[in-house]
Amino acid sequence: MILGEALGRLSRRAGLGALHVHQAIYVGTDGRVGHRLFGVTCLLLRTTGRRTGTTRTSALAYARDGDDYVVVGSLGGSDDAPGWLHNVRARPEVGMQVKRDRFPVDANVIDPGDEDYDRLWKLVNDMSGGRYDRYQARTSRPIPVVRLAPVTRPVRPEPHR
Repeated sequence: MILGEALGRLSRRAGLGALHVHQAIYVGTDGRVGHRLFGVTCLLLRTTGRRTGTTRTSALAYARDGDDYVVVGSLGGSDDAPGWLHNVRARPEVGMQVKRDRFPVDANVIDPGDEDYDRLWKLVNDMSGGRYDRYQARTSRPIPVVRLAPVTRPVRPEPHR
């Protein structure tokens, strides 16, 4: 059992390393590469650090719900919530990038028991092949979903000359 736990931790660390590389590519190419990873669509969420005031960027898998985007505050099933989720709770006016399009969004954290939670959880969980059910099984922390509602239309950055 000890070996299995150690391999599980190592696997999660390797997975986190791959996600950091993916995010670096997505950011470094300004969205030209990185929107799709292993068949899952990803966006870049830009939050303001609740303590530091520094802009933080997180690459997250998403599902669409009409004009809105839905992400999950899972951190791979960790007992700790991801930092970006704390930032969103403190300052829900955030920025988002899908491919090369950037736009402001209002983030609404939806916890288990909220009216839309079950429908949105199913939407993102089905999109990810059941990944979020597996993450929830790893932790006793209720994992929330976050609805990202665009405030304006996407803006594509000017090309560099």
